[in-house]
Amino acid sequence: MEVNAMSFFVKKINLVAICIIGLTSPNIHAIEEDQNKENIKNEKTELVILGSSAGRTSWGAHPFSGTSSAIVVGDDRYIIDFGRGWHERYYEAGLGTEKSSTGFGGLENIKAAFITHLHADHVVDYPRLLLFGSTEGLRKRKDPIQIFGPGNRGGLPPTSSKIEEEADTVNPENPTPGTIEMTQYLYNAFATDLNDNIHDSGMPNPNKYISVNEIVVPSDVNASQTNPSPRMSPFEVYEDENIRVTATLVSHPPMYPSFAFRVDTESGSIVFSGDTNRNENLIELAKDADILVHEVISVEWANNLFPEPRSAAEEAKLDHLIKSHTPVTEVGGIAQEANVKHLVLSHLAPPTLSKEEWISQISGFDGKADIGSPLFRIALPLQH
Repeated sequence: MEVNAMSFFVKKINLVAICIIGLTSPNIHAIEEDQNKENIKNEKTELVILGSSAGRTSWGAHPFSGTSSAIVVGDDRYIIDFGRGWHERYYEAGLGTEKSSTGFGGLENIKAAFITHLHADHVVDYPRLLLFGSTEGLRKRKDPIQIFGPGNRGGLPPTSSKIEEEADTVNPENPTPGTIEMTQYLYNAFATDLNDNIHDSGMPNPNKYISVNEIVVPSDVNASQTNPSPRMSPFEVYEDENIRVTATLVSHPPMYPSFAFRVDTESGSIVFSGDTNRNENLIELAKDADILVHEVISVEWANNLFPEPRSAAEEAKLDHLIKSHTPVTEVGGIAQEANVKHLVLSHLAPPTLSKEEWISQISGFDGKADIGSPLFRIALPLQH
C-alpha cells in the first residue's frame, strides 16, 4: 500500500530545499509567487456544511446527516470529516463537477481531506470515497487526493471505572489502528469488489489516486494516550496554492489523537473544533478567525436521556457525553475569547432541538451565531 506518514518537519525541510534552489533564479520565482498570490485572491472561498448531527446513530434517519464540511476555493474542494451522508450532500450542494450527473465523475475536484479523529460518526462514510472514487472521477486526477488523519495511538484507553463487566476488545492484536491502517483494513474488506473493478473493468488500484497521510504531532509536545491534549501551539499539516491547514490537539477523552483544524485562505479563515470540551489549544488556534465551526451538546438532554436510576453502562455513557463535549452554554464564551466573527454550531447532540433552542442558550458572544444545518453555507470574506 503506497501510503506515507507525513509531518510538518518534512514539509519544512522540503520548503528549505526549494528556497535554496530558487536562489539561482530569484526573478523567475518572484514573478511566479506574485502570479500565484494574484490567482488565489481571485478565487471564491466558501464553507459548506454537509452534515451536523453527532454520535454513533442515524437519529432515526434525521435529515441533518453526520458531521462533515466542505471548503470551496475556486474549482477545488476540501473535506473535513466523512460523517453519514456527506457524499449525497456534496452533490446536493452543487459541489461536484459537470460530470456528476453521468455517474462517471463528480469527485475529481476534491484535492484533500482532513479527519479530526477516528470515532465512527466522523468516518462512517469514508469508505464511499475509497470505493466509489474511481468511478466518480478520482482516477482522472493529475495528482492523488491527499487524506490526512490521526495515527495509531499505541494502546487502549483504561476501561471506565463505571463498567462492571470485563471489556471484550475488538481486534486485540491492533486495537487502535490509525488512518493508514484503517484504510488498508477497508481495502482488504472490500478486496473482492475492488479487484473485480481492477481486473474486469480496467480501473486502477486506489493507491494510484488516493494518498493517505498520518498527522505527526511534534515530539516536543509530549502528547500521549495518558496526556492527550497538553498545552501546545498550532502546527502546520498541509499547504497548497489555495489553503494552509494548521492543527492542534484537543480534549476528547478517551480518544487520542483528536485534532482541531484551521484553514486559512486569502479570503479568510475557518476553524473546525472537532470533538472537544473547552480547550485552550483550540482557543489559540481559533484566534481572530472569521468562522468557528464548534461542536455542542445539550447537558439537559444528556441527563434526561439517562434518567435515574442508571445502569453502570448508562453511567459510563453519560460520563463520556459530559466530559468529552462542549455544553452549548459554554461555547459563546469560547468564541468570544478567541475573538471569532461568526460562530457555527455543529456536531449537534441532539440534532432534534430547534435552532431557537440552541441559539437561545449561547451567551457572552458579541458576534453572529448560526446552526450549521446541512447545506448551510458562508462565503469569505464575510460581509458583516
